[in-house]
Amino acid sequence: MIDHTTLQSIFTEIDLSAAPPQTEPERQYWFLKKSREYVTEEANRLGRPLTACTVTFGCQMNSRDSEKLAGILQEAGYTLTQSEEADFVIYNTCTVRDSANQRVYGRLGFLNSMKKKNPHKRIALCGCMMQEPSVVEKIKQSYGFVDLIFGTHNLFAFPELICRMFENRRMVIEVRTAEERIVEDLPVERKYPFKSGINIMFGCNNFCSYCIVPYVRGRERSRKPQEILSEIRHLSQDGVTEIMLLGQNVNSYGKNLDEPMSFAQLLSQAEQIPGIERIRFMTSHPKDLSPELIRVMRDSAKICRHLHLPLQSGSTRILREMNRRYTKEEYLALVDRIRDAIPDISLTTDLIVGFPGETAQDVEETIDVIRRAKFDNAFTFLYSRRTGTPAAAMENQIPKQEAQKHFDLVLAVVQETAKTQVARFLGQRQKALVEEVNGQNPAFVTGRLSHNIMVHFPGDPSLVGRIVEVKLTENHGFYFIGEKI
Repeated sequence: MIDHTTLQSIFTEIDLSAAPPQTEPERQYWFLKKSREYVTEEANRLGRPLTACTVTFGCQMNSRDSEKLAGILQEAGYTLTQSEEADFVIYNTCTVRDSANQRVYGRLGFLNSMKKKNPHKRIALCGCMMQEPSVVEKIKQSYGFVDLIFGTHNLFAFPELICRMFENRRMVIEVRTAEERIVEDLPVERKYPFKSGINIMFGCNNFCSYCIVPYVRGRERSRKPQEILSEIRHLSQDGVTEIMLLGQNVNSYGKNLDEPMSFAQLLSQAEQIPGIERIRFMTSHPKDLSPELIRVMRDSAKICRHLHLPLQSGSTRILREMNRRYTKEEYLALVDRIRDAIPDISLTTDLIVGFPGETAQDVEETIDVIRRAKFDNAFTFLYSRRTGTPAAAMENQIPKQEAQKHFDLVLAVVQETAKTQVARFLGQRQKALVEEVNGQNPAFVTGRLSHNIMVHFPGDPSLVGRIVEVKLTENHGFYFIGEKI
């Protein structure tokens, strides 16, 4: 991450009449300065500043990527906006489920109608969805008004791609099929001044049979710990008090480093940094969650009392078909070890219902785990068939009506169990990081507990970004009403 002042100093040394550098990130600095020239020229022609809007689909890693895109856009001279009426709209896409793809296609039609009214409007698509060749081909054939397409491995080259977009009247497509080295020190525009996500690794090596992520994000690549810790120090100096360490499977962090470091060791070093008061992370794969990590969480005053531990299915047979590499009994034993060490931990999970071959008995096994693990919440999804994954070719694909019936059963148990779990905090005093003025009642603010549970309580905007003590006075299922102490 590089700050605005440092980047301006670098710009003064860049000679645009010379060839762009071949090293990174120096090459992108050259193109960023060049893109600013293009943006300025067009803004002068139109007699107004150019605006840009980034729309994020998908996970926390996509959200962090969008902050990088926004930082680059701002340094290129765009004024950021949340309106898709902007001169430049970027969709940062997700492809975990087919419904995410369909949402993008539907929104593109909306953008096309706006582009007809504003011929200067430009549209870019990036993210996981763009790593699928069939998707890129469909966009070329049916959405020819799109100006720029790039994939997950090309995000660091966004300044260069902006320049190519200005220099070409035809669609620019740059989708690399192999991961590049990790490029650091590019601009970032954070959504929140007081909290930030930090990518600690990219890609995934697990190849769960239903999941397309390893094919679109590539193999696991860990950032160097000194670069991560340096970024955390910089964020702390900039007023950030809460960080979230991000990766497809943070528990396998460090395995491909020249000098291996475990995720638990990284956490231990991160919590030593002054100014950081809260540390979160996701996502954890159960097969890689170590006793060392449990000990570090237990003994830490900064690591939040929340762990997201995807189950996916409670049936050992289905877990084997999913290539999850743990059994129902092993998962429950891990939950017991976690709760023994950290009794007040909040556990959340992911569940997939309707996986090929899933029976009513398999669903009952999942329900059994929900009740025994006592999740505080669960993100529950219908299985989505993703072309190119092993599960897509499996026999016994479940009819939608049957899958929906099983989904409704699972969801009902999740809601029942979660409400009971969350209610255990009623009447307690807890610390909450105030994130925003409440959207429904401006006399209230909304905060997040260490356990990742929301609380709404009377307060004014001056509290936003502060950690305050709150008494939880009313339980409303998945959230609390409270009062500041």
